[in-house]
Amino acid sequence: METDGYNDGNRAFIQAFMGHSFMTFEETQPVLAAIISAQAGSTENRSVDPDDITQEHLAAFISAANSAVSRFDLEIRSSLHQTPKNPDSDAPDTAPARVYALVNTISDPLTQLATTYTADEIAFVKRILDFMFSTNNTRLCEGMVILSTQAIQLGRASSGDANRRRSGNAESQQTQGGVANSLNMKQAEAMLQQLLEEGWLEKSRKGYYSLTPRALMELRGWLVSTYNDAITPNRIKFCNACGDIMTAGQRCGERDCKGRLHDHCIRNFFRVQQAEQCPVCKREWPGDCFVGERAVTSNRRPNPNLAQPSAEPPSASNGPASGSDESSDGGEESESNDASGMAEG
Repeated sequence: METDGYNDGNRAFIQAFMGHSFMTFEETQPVLAAIISAQAGSTENRSVDPDDITQEHLAAFISAANSAVSRFDLEIRSSLHQTPKNPDSDAPDTAPARVYALVNTISDPLTQLATTYTADEIAFVKRILDFMFSTNNTRLCEGMVILSTQAIQLGRASSGDANRRRSGNAESQQTQGGVANSLNMKQAEAMLQQLLEEGWLEKSRKGYYSLTPRALMELRGWLVSTYNDAITPNRIKFCNACGDIMTAGQRCGERDCKGRLHDHCIRNFFRVQQAEQCPVCKREWPGDCFVGERAVTSNRRPNPNLAQPSAEPPSASNGPASGSDESSDGGEESESNDASGMAEG
């Protein structure tokens, strides 16, 4: 099972990633088995069994692939799935699968998006992200999810679209042009389905859309630069155990504390610390203060504007949000002018 050097097998490996939004180790095993079997050719009178493929084989192919594609601002990255398989469980026992994806490493979103989506569809995606990471991500409720009904209503462009956040990239702004046109209900539904199929969004059993691991790996830098501003510098938060971006898990009971832990990080973290305490303020860890979908579904003070949004999107008259982290749930929505990295993967 020789994997040294760079050859057609390595190219086939990259092509496999280009054909998938992301893959788990188990999904890469038959791919690598077929590649290595083809490489062996007539020198070995047998096919490689997928079960014989190890993490070492995968690591070797990823290393060779990253060396080859880095010049194109691409990289194969990995991340653990943040959403627990059983969202109703407070501390899931089963560790999530690690997923691998070919992602863009640069922040030139409009140029990338323009190759796949229209300007109106790009604006629709931005409104969805604004709702998830601004409107539905406040001091009182760090939801970062959106229902299909809420997303479809955001298909209508509002007056707030004229006051989008500016990235400072004049060329990108020129690509976007003026105020976007609205998408009708059918177009919005089709766009949501396309984002699901392409691996940018995933939908829970309760009907909430959230970003996939692939999307978080590719959009991490843009999310931080877009939503962590001078007024709300900590809207996008990170796990205190693994350091990865935090969109689902648990938080400290003190709302102003930055203590956050992924569900899959909690058990090992507390075992090492030998105490179930917040990693930041050292208060007792509550275990029932959530981040993500459970922050919405278990919220003791549900906001009717989030559960049943009005027909007019939150930013329809007020433009970009300012300081919604310090307001109640359902603060003003802001429209960004960048959506980094959503290129064809």
